[in-house]
Amino acid sequence: MSGKGCSSNSVVQARRVVHQLRAEAGMERLKISLAAADLVRFCQEHRRGDALLMGIAASSNPFKDKRSCVLL
Repeated sequence: MSGKGCSSNSVVQARRVVHQLRAEAGMERLKISLAAADLVRFCQEHRRGDALLMGIAASSNPFKDKRSCVLL
């Protein structure tokens, strides 16, 4: 009996995989060159608001240490 339960479970799992693969195969995909160009354009348009590129002003940084580090 346990062999039948395992095989039906693997059939159900295989059907799920096939369903997922069919859904992925049917998706419309962008060409890499178009997606890369869009990403570059987006980064250039939003670079002024990027804290990694521009830094954060010390006065507006909520993570700034309130005091200096002291070693005892």
